[in-house]
Amino acid sequence: MKENQKAPAPKRIKKPNMLFRLLALCVTAALVLGALALVVYRDTLNVGALKRWLAYRDMPTSETGESAPFTHAGGDKLSVAYLDSGAVTVSTAGAHCYGLDGGHLAEEVLSMENPVLSASRTTAVAYDAGNQSLFVFRNGEETFKLTLTGGNNLLSARVNDTGWLAVTAQQSGFKGAVTVYNSRGSEVITIGLSSVFAVDAAVSPDGKTVAVITMGQEKGDFFSRLLLYPLDQTEPSLQVELGALTVLDLDYEEGLLWVLGEDRLLTIPTDGTETHTCFFTPNYLKGCSMEGEGFALLLMGPYRAGGAAQAVIVDSSAQAVRSIPLAGQILDYTAAGEYFALLSGSRLTIYNQESEPYAALDNPQAARHVDLAPNGSALLANDQQAWLYIPPS
Repeated sequence: MKENQKAPAPKRIKKPNMLFRLLALCVTAALVLGALALVVYRDTLNVGALKRWLAYRDMPTSETGESAPFTHAGGDKLSVAYLDSGAVTVSTAGAHCYGLDGGHLAEEVLSMENPVLSASRTTAVAYDAGNQSLFVFRNGEETFKLTLTGGNNLLSARVNDTGWLAVTAQQSGFKGAVTVYNSRGSEVITIGLSSVFAVDAAVSPDGKTVAVITMGQEKGDFFSRLLLYPLDQTEPSLQVELGALTVLDLDYEEGLLWVLGEDRLLTIPTDGTETHTCFFTPNYLKGCSMEGEGFALLLMGPYRAGGAAQAVIVDSSAQAVRSIPLAGQILDYTAAGEYFALLSGSRLTIYNQESEPYAALDNPQAARHVDLAPNGSALLANDQQAWLYIPPS
């Protein structure tokens, strides 16, 4: 090396700013401690109130926790659904989608003879049972429309939270058929049955299987059957005999199917293990909601005629674990997440999963319909208006 050649100057290493490091450390510690607190105190913290505050912090409400009402389309045989993006109504006058602020987002104005509304947390499907029109609403817009032709008629339609749809219909050439559509409205599979009738179907939460309820006749006796199909196969992976049960409702949770009959409620694991049954005798079924997480709400009465006398909570093992006596007429009822609600002419009461009163609203403006969000807030509606009730705590 030449004597007059200077060695390169060493690079200066920039030291981290101590204030920045301290701030990052404090933020990390706060997140860790917050997560730990949620785990340790999750039974005492009001997580539902936090979720409601995050969802509705900019929505003005009255002292009772009610938002300003908005006018809906109304109509006979009205049903309402409360989605995370708004509200959907269906009646003999058609189907309508509204924002949580009451803005009219989408609609299908047509005459429906037998309007039915089926909804998940994110998606609603409105259809005319026994006829040919079907509409799907998600994220405040109509995302899919189906019109059957010829002698094909709709029997049932159900959506899961990701927007996958199972449609059960009478179809030419089959006694019954189930078609599954993905969230984009593309057909995934059609299951045609030639020896038995398909009466209902539901897609799994993960969109990998579809449960199909069938009905047939053998030696003069009717029978029902549950078939579970992977969506890449045309043969069932599971078959469960249901005897002479007439299936009234169906719900597909993660790894578990809830099947409602006139005199019993079944919980059926999708891995083929033991089926559990809750029999209603000596009571009679007056209503049921299976949209709660891990439980079903049953309304029961001691007589075939007349109203409900008690609300019963049934767990995933088909055990009746709690009941609430009912003093007056129940106009509507619903369950979602960890909550369920009972609406009478003078009071809305929201309960937690332990059947303890969580929130109540007196004189709910002549509301006759209620639907719950998983965070415990409620959509109320009468024949002309709808509004939110957001529990204050």
